[in-house]
Amino acid sequence: MTVPHNQSNHLSINDIHGIKTGHYTDFDSVTGCTAVLCEAGAVGGVDVRGGAPGSRETDLLDPTASVPLIHGVVLSGGSAFGLQTVDGAMQYFKNRGIGHKAGNSRIPIVAGSILFDLSIGLDETPTSESGYKACIAANNKQIQEGTIGAGTGATVAKLMGMDRALKGGIGTYGMTLGDGSMVAAIVATNAIGGVFDYKTGKLIAGPLDQSRTGMLNPMECILDTNWAPPNQVENNTTIGVVATDVALTKSQSQKLSAAAHDGLALSVRPSHTSHDGDTFFCLSTGSSNVSADMDRLIAAASVCVAEAILRSVKLASGIGNVNSVSDLSRIN
Repeated sequence: MTVPHNQSNHLSINDIHGIKTGHYTDFDSVTGCTAVLCEAGAVGGVDVRGGAPGSRETDLLDPTASVPLIHGVVLSGGSAFGLQTVDGAMQYFKNRGIGHKAGNSRIPIVAGSILFDLSIGLDETPTSESGYKACIAANNKQIQEGTIGAGTGATVAKLMGMDRALKGGIGTYGMTLGDGSMVAAIVATNAIGGVFDYKTGKLIAGPLDQSRTGMLNPMECILDTNWAPPNQVENNTTIGVVATDVALTKSQSQKLSAAAHDGLALSVRPSHTSHDGDTFFCLSTGSSNVSADMDRLIAAASVCVAEAILRSVKLASGIGNVNSVSDLSRIN
């Protein structure tokens, strides 16, 4: 099965020196994973929110932990099964002699986070081999966006149930700041909430109305006294990576991970619910000589995440009986 996807022609996370990204996609099973690699190592951070997360190696990214650098992050569908993809990434690095020296071996540090996409495709989930293939596919060129990689089975606007949801996806966005430093993000959007254009307040993706030709405001839905959580409401979690070429400490990297959630809250409403497990990682490559201006970086991280979320939904293609925003516009 072939689903059209899109390539970015703007700044992306691959424009951060030292970062390269690759996808593995199983269109038949409607799932996949995305590997964000930093083979020379990067200072990592993480911030996990919501009530239903799934992740790996997040404790090592705590500022009090001794591991100084991380070598990659894998974002995957498949719920908890998708954490196997991290094993494949570790094998990829091991085969290339990349990792922290430990005795006669080198141990790569690869973090991971998963989203729930088991309601949309076949009963197949990403494996260790899937993670390895995503790493093999990684490059520093343009990144394909939409229904691909970790965004293949992603869906949004599920407050009224899966039968009234719209297609999510994966998107990336980056910017160069006034001091010459760069910040970028890549996000797989899989939320119970709807998606808004944070600049205009316009609803981009909301639960379908009963006619399936229009959208409802998700905030009005959840605040209605008659609203009740639909079945399988746990099928969520938006995950992503924000990266910068500015050299950060682990504490600063953790702070930038937290700022990424500000961007999520700008575009996804409601966000960070008990049915979401939103997780954002930070990678600091330190390839720039610019000193860290945390307030500027925090602002940039929130904008990059908000824009990446918008791209992930706007560029998604319908799949698995779930229409995309573009499908809906053609219907109307």
